[in-house]
Amino acid sequence: MALHIGKWPVDGIAAALLLAIASPPAALSAQQSAPTLPQQSHSHAFGQYLQSVRERAEREGVSKATLDRVMPTLTYLPRVVQLDRGQPETPGNAAIPDFEPYRLKHVDAARINRGRAKYRELRPLLQRIENETGVPEEVMIAIYGHETNYGAVMGNFHAPDALASLAFEGRRRELFEAELVAVLKMIDRGVPSYAITGSWAGALGRPQFLPSVYLRLARDGDGDGYADIWKSEVDAMTSIANYLLNAGWRRNEPWGFAVNVPATFDRNSVRSSLAPTRCARVFSRHSRWMRISEWKQRGIVPQNGVWPDDNMQAVLIEPDGAGRTAYLLGSNYRAILDYNCSNFYALSVGLLANEVRN
Repeated sequence: MALHIGKWPVDGIAAALLLAIASPPAALSAQQSAPTLPQQSHSHAFGQYLQSVRERAEREGVSKATLDRVMPTLTYLPRVVQLDRGQPETPGNAAIPDFEPYRLKHVDAARINRGRAKYRELRPLLQRIENETGVPEEVMIAIYGHETNYGAVMGNFHAPDALASLAFEGRRRELFEAELVAVLKMIDRGVPSYAITGSWAGALGRPQFLPSVYLRLARDGDGDGYADIWKSEVDAMTSIANYLLNAGWRRNEPWGFAVNVPATFDRNSVRSSLAPTRCARVFSRHSRWMRISEWKQRGIVPQNGVWPDDNMQAVLIEPDGAGRTAYLLGSNYRAILDYNCSNFYALSVGLLANEVRN
């Protein structure tokens, strides 16, 4: 996605948005419910706000005909605002839980088996996309599995209504208003009505792209002239690969691999001095970059006994602390983080990909 709202036990809470199709809370407190303005006043305020959106959309090239057709139909959805306000927030100084319980839940037998079945089903297609982009087949499948359970859960909210409601609510107006204008551009370009249904936060299709991401990075994989990330798995996989390629994916380089760290390892000597400008809590858990040859010299041992090229650059993460499984992570791991800035998400995508391929 692209960006995501979800209930990852997040060490990536600094991500601007974690796109969620996760089950909402069963109940919300009165403080979490949407504003209770008188209905007439609320409708008037919503209508006034939409007029300003219309003016922006027209400035950005959306046709008057599309705006005349769509804008009067937009409806405020209190449930969407409730779901947004009901998302759990993790304080920036809260302890980060262990990764292992999360891994067991998200890289489980059911998800692995469904992924392997989908991998076999789409194999010729996936091989072609990998040849063109360098993104491994199994990584596309792993993201597909994490985002929508291989297309089974894509959401049923009308995206223009959902985005209009979230933008009007105002807490993240800049983000959601831009996405509302983007979905208006999609409609203006002829995207059919089924294609603007998705998660309550506006994420669309099998890859759960936000509208702005769809406009930038969705790709037509079957040659029919339309990037149909809803009905076409060809287009969805091509678009996921294009997203990762745009995020800097490097051909023939692993995302990372599990390692054992010796008991005598000096962690202070590999501490990073960088100050991340985004996703600080995620990147603060990574060591400094060093070549594989340097990690070898420090006694790191790959659990599968296989080393990549000595010149590959990697960082170390110990998600469950000293004495537990650690990982050396390459630049392709950063591409997965671009999809969802959470170490738990990116590690589980990589590990699911390994299981799908095996």
